[in-house]
Amino acid sequence: MTNHWIDIKNADAILIMGSNAAEHHPISFKWVLQAKDKGAVVMHVDPKFSRTSARADFHVPLRSGTDIAFMGGMIHYILETESYFRQYVLDYTNASFIVGESYGFKDGLFSGYDIHTRSYDRSKWNFETDAQGTPKRDPSLKHPRCVFRLMQEHYSRYTLDNVSSVTGVTKENLLKVYKAFAATGKPDKAGTMMYALGWTQHTVGVQNIRSAAIVQLLLGNIGVAGGGINALRGEPNVQGSTDHCLLYHIIPGYMTMPMADWQTYADYNKANTPVSADPQSANWWQHKPKYLTSLLKAWFGDAATAENGYCYGLLPKIEKGADHSYMFLFDRMYSGKITGGFIIGLNPMNSVPNTNKVRKALDNLDWLVTAELHHSETTDNWRRPGVDPATVKTEVFLLPSAHRVEKAGSVSNSGRWLVWHHKAVEPEGEARSFGDMFVPLINVVRDLYRKEGGTMPEAVLNLDWPQQYDPEEWARRINGFFLKDTTVNGKEYKKGQLVPSFTALADDGSTSSLNWLYSGSYTEEDGNKAQRRDPSQTPMQAAIGLYPKWSWCWPVNRRILYNRASVDAQGKPWNPAKAVISWNGKKWEGDVPDGGWPPMATGKGRHPFIMSKHGFGQLYGTGRMDGPFSEHYEPVETPIDAHPFSKQLSSPVYKFVSSDMDKLARPADPRFPYVLTTYNVTEHWCGGGETRNVPNLLEAEPQLYVELSPELAEEKGIANGDGVILESARGRVEAIAMVTVRIRPFTVQGKTVHLVGMPFCFGWTTPGTGDSTNRLTPSVGDPNTSIPEYKASCVNIRKADTLTEIDR
Repeated sequence: MTNHWIDIKNADAILIMGSNAAEHHPISFKWVLQAKDKGAVVMHVDPKFSRTSARADFHVPLRSGTDIAFMGGMIHYILETESYFRQYVLDYTNASFIVGESYGFKDGLFSGYDIHTRSYDRSKWNFETDAQGTPKRDPSLKHPRCVFRLMQEHYSRYTLDNVSSVTGVTKENLLKVYKAFAATGKPDKAGTMMYALGWTQHTVGVQNIRSAAIVQLLLGNIGVAGGGINALRGEPNVQGSTDHCLLYHIIPGYMTMPMADWQTYADYNKANTPVSADPQSANWWQHKPKYLTSLLKAWFGDAATAENGYCYGLLPKIEKGADHSYMFLFDRMYSGKITGGFIIGLNPMNSVPNTNKVRKALDNLDWLVTAELHHSETTDNWRRPGVDPATVKTEVFLLPSAHRVEKAGSVSNSGRWLVWHHKAVEPEGEARSFGDMFVPLINVVRDLYRKEGGTMPEAVLNLDWPQQYDPEEWARRINGFFLKDTTVNGKEYKKGQLVPSFTALADDGSTSSLNWLYSGSYTEEDGNKAQRRDPSQTPMQAAIGLYPKWSWCWPVNRRILYNRASVDAQGKPWNPAKAVISWNGKKWEGDVPDGGWPPMATGKGRHPFIMSKHGFGQLYGTGRMDGPFSEHYEPVETPIDAHPFSKQLSSPVYKFVSSDMDKLARPADPRFPYVLTTYNVTEHWCGGGETRNVPNLLEAEPQLYVELSPELAEEKGIANGDGVILESARGRVEAIAMVTVRIRPFTVQGKTVHLVGMPFCFGWTTPGTGDSTNRLTPSVGDPNTSIPEYKASCVNIRKADTLTEIDR
């Protein structure tokens, strides 16, 4: 989230899209309703009517997988009606940047596309620069290749007629949303967007969010109270897990994973440290060597020296273009290229697409270590229905895990707030927290290396590793230490003391930090700030509900990112009634400013989008794999074979795996005419591995069902409560029919397209509930993140012939 939960109450318009916030993120909805009570317009754009829709001012159903068409239409509307916040766009976005002559777009493809590699040469999208490498600008916005003009041209195709024909949304409903949200493009108004997996789990997931960024930058809604693009995370610590490197392509603090091209510490820094000649660009990533060096010192301690590149050479490095995400890992398992591994706190045999293949892939492992509260479809894969355990060679170890209430530690919520929780009870039996599993395990491995040697023993033996797990100690390590006596802003710190913030981190080996973003969270002055529970605020902070002394927020306790975009060049808030920060002539008041420089008008300021190389919000962005502007592409499995925006049906660069079990329906395949979308339910958490073991939750949601419209039910001869079979190109699923007006048919290009919806929280280890919906979904993913396309695939549905067919 650019903002935070409480800040939602400050919005004048709320667009909830790709999310069922009321049911899946009820805490967020508390603040939505507060905003609504104060007059905010609440809009829910979603394929299904839900409790979120019921509390919104209006619900707009759209065909799953057409979000970019919908958002592209809004961009077109904002530009055509001149609803954008002109001063904000001129001062704070790259609208005036001039794009190089090699950029082009034709028939759904951007320039630089290689049909053989299915990839783009992104250098073709670069800006035109001066001799110093600074992008050229045209403040008049009249240059034919300035971003603003190219954007107008690009989205000119997204007319009401075209958008309506593809999304299935009526032109009246499109205009209703566009007018209500575009009305926030004024200094004294703000609109927020709330999204979840309904936007990310597509082959165009990243560009869905890019579309939101373009809209919010045009309207001046980034950095302001009640604005922002706010991702609703799926569980309490999704934010923290990504911050601290759950994903294969990054290391802690969102720094790039070392690659084979960067063999040395110097190679890495040269490739990953941007340089800007613009004196008004903060170019914050120029500090990356400080964060990398401090991370390496935290990992390897005294063994990391300037002479050995701070042990950078001991880090694993991935090949350029290699993908180690779920889809590709399980594909390698399926082909016998992976022989063992750990699956901890995760149930991929239920929640990864093309589950039938994934389950067979796991059979190929020689050994598997799992750690769970309960038996799951993953821990017990070797004895799943239809499989003789004697034929599965995998030796499986199940480690009993402590519950979250049986351990102390922190979570980072969606708003980036770091919140500490204390241990309520001791874990029973031999159950342990993950920390109490891993720290001793690594110590055993270290002992084996000392006794027996092995490949690259220094990578393990040089680790600065404790003997026992202590969450408070790890919190201090994450914050970071001074490794020599140091003076910061006139204050002396001794060797071994905690650093006060990431501004104190250095690239000379004198500091350590396991994650630069969290530096300042545990300090000598205040201790563990995640434990703070002080509700006091200044009157300015109280006006928007900032609560700066309640817990701690990365970075440096800044509650609203890019908040220097909330003021004009003189440092005065665009909206004084909901000021985030304000310059009093000497310093900033309110939130922690996004950099402490004075306002731009002083000549000593910095552009507010400090994480961007040039300091501007990116209406046009060259870093994505699938284009500098968002563009509508159909899901890989789609009920249509053409659309009016271009000749390119689906993304030309989406990711996929190929095997005998990875079959896809062709476009408009008559065998699979219906769109399937999947979602959570309130009562079960994600794949349900934990909540299916809670009797009252299972009683509330006892079995797999499929929601379908009365129209489709009548067409197929299905009654409410009937057993049905759903089939895709990959497999079949049995479910109970829920015939409901919450699901409606869509008129797409003059034809009726039906959509069905299913939860994915049930599995065979809970008798009588059914099995994973993901037996139907395809292994295709976004080219930037590899996240699978769970939200839009194609299936057929029929009434089960007999109850026996359901039981099989």
